[in-house]
Amino acid sequence: MSKLDPQHVRRQFAQAVNMTASELAEWLETPESHVVGFKRPGSTESVGHASGRRIVSILAKKAHEVTGDDIAHMRKVVGYVHRHRAQRPENIYTSRWRYSLMNWGHDPTKEA
Repeated sequence: MSKLDPQHVRRQFAQAVNMTASELAEWLETPESHVVGFKRPGSTESVGHASGRRIVSILAKKAHEVTGDDIAHMRKVVGYVHRHRAQRPENIYTSRWRYSLMNWGHDPTKEA
């Protein structure tokens, strides 16, 4: 099975994104979600925050409504979450690391 296979990407995305659409949408309204992440020059929103909005949109879609662009974004999300989980700090609860991951739909405090 190819890493580019849409079904494989969907399964990885479902494992990486452990927040519901409503949890993520609520999180994106908090001040903490706005203070983390890289902002492109001229932008007022971080890349991760914009990704979070896109993830909420993807989660709201039915399977047949997901586009090729959505699958590409899902792959990007999976890569981000996997890379950043490996950088886990000692205190995760109030860390910028956690807040950044949450913007990408992953709350590390939900892990077993």
